[in-house]
Amino acid sequence: MSGLIAALFSILILTWAYRVINWLWLTPKRLERSLNQQGLKGSSYKFLYGDMKENMEKMKEATSKPINLSDDIAPRLIPHIHWCLQTYGKNSITWLGPKPRVLLMEPELTKEIFNKISQFHKVRDNPLVRLLATGLVTYDDDKWAKHRKLINPAFHSEKLKNMLPAFYQSTSELVSIWENLDFEKGSCELDVWPDVHNMTRNVISRTAFGSDYEEGKRVFELQRELIDLVMQASLSVYIPGWRFVPTKMNRRMKALNQDIVATLCAMIDKKEKVMTESKTASGDLLGLLLESNLREANESRNKSVGMTLHDVIEECKLFYFAGQETTSVFIVWTLILLSQHQEWQERARNEVLEVFGPEKPNLDRVHHLKIVSLQ
Repeated sequence: MSGLIAALFSILILTWAYRVINWLWLTPKRLERSLNQQGLKGSSYKFLYGDMKENMEKMKEATSKPINLSDDIAPRLIPHIHWCLQTYGKNSITWLGPKPRVLLMEPELTKEIFNKISQFHKVRDNPLVRLLATGLVTYDDDKWAKHRKLINPAFHSEKLKNMLPAFYQSTSELVSIWENLDFEKGSCELDVWPDVHNMTRNVISRTAFGSDYEEGKRVFELQRELIDLVMQASLSVYIPGWRFVPTKMNRRMKALNQDIVATLCAMIDKKEKVMTESKTASGDLLGLLLESNLREANESRNKSVGMTLHDVIEECKLFYFAGQETTSVFIVWTLILLSQHQEWQERARNEVLEVFGPEKPNLDRVHHLKIVSLQ
């Protein structure tokens, strides 16, 4: 009997060992040969880490040097990918641990992928990233179509028009802060990133949660900390199951996620009660999303057709995660470009004054802007 147990135990150990070797070496090398045969070149796969060490080294080197406005921004933001494309060509591969990533820079190939999007499913190989948000951008096929249908009404032009006061209030607060700065010599050097970051946070909090603006800000602050921790964890090789080990970082990430979910649950419950009593939705994103979800369920007379509570929470988290950082970066980059091309800065300023004068911006007049275009 003991001999049989020992044999079974040995088989389990060998099976586990083969799976680990297959994951960390055999499969990556097989994929590397296949990609090379298709004309895609890149650095050879390195056990466990792939290109992650080189990526970190190049990032440290890039950020250790100052950058001028006239410098090429790509080597600063994505130094390893830039180096890979320069070394191996427009179509090449890089390694994120044992997973290859294909870099495509030819428009026709990119177009082909978008035309066959159902054959190129989104990557979901790191559960840590899913802590930040899942939502529309991570779904495929029928689930993507359902969520897109339910979310789309919240972004109708008429709905966005009602959010304009929130945009104006947040930007006015930012400009007021800058106007009240104490300039000793008429000008000063100002780090605009923290202010722009706070401004976009306020905009999203107001437009996503309306009267629950302060609670929305708290969700953002919790998610900001969670993002930092997940990004730290993502810089190392992902080991399946490691997130369940009760390390200090893992415990903190779990606590943050639970706090975010609990806060959003309370806000959703409160919003649903108000909607039930007033029979109308508020003009913020969460209210519009719940209204669309309820309408779909009522029309089909099947509650399973709409989103679950978990789905709604993930879409709210995604709205923060995807919207806040991208908008902040876009605004800062716009300021950089305007500082580089001051003649366009002057033309843009004159157009805004001509169209709006001393009045508050409104959506109807926004469409009259040509230089400061929405396109």
